[in-house]
Amino acid sequence: MTAEVFVHLVIRGRVQGVGYRAFVQHEAQRRALQGWVRNCADGTVETLLLGDAALVEDMIAACRRGPVAARVDAIDRAPGHASGLKERVPGQAFSVLPTI
Repeated sequence: MTAEVFVHLVIRGRVQGVGYRAFVQHEAQRRALQGWVRNCADGTVETLLLGDAALVEDMIAACRRGPVAARVDAIDRAPGHASGLKERVPGQAFSVLPTI
């Protein structure tokens, strides 16, 4: 088992209006990751992931593929912070948040 990691991603491309947030939520829950996903006003999707390092890397690979109708042009990656988990819906391990 590897250490847990926090990762913050900003996904660019055709990632809104194509089921991308639901895809991320499903894939994160399948891997038992914690965090959230949301649309941003600039057309990107932002996600915070917490979990086993290998599972997070696998999740990032899934984010590069996205759902069938999506086109991922780039993913910006940065370290995430535990304070970001406060944004989740109470009682949920992984949340879909409102657009910012």
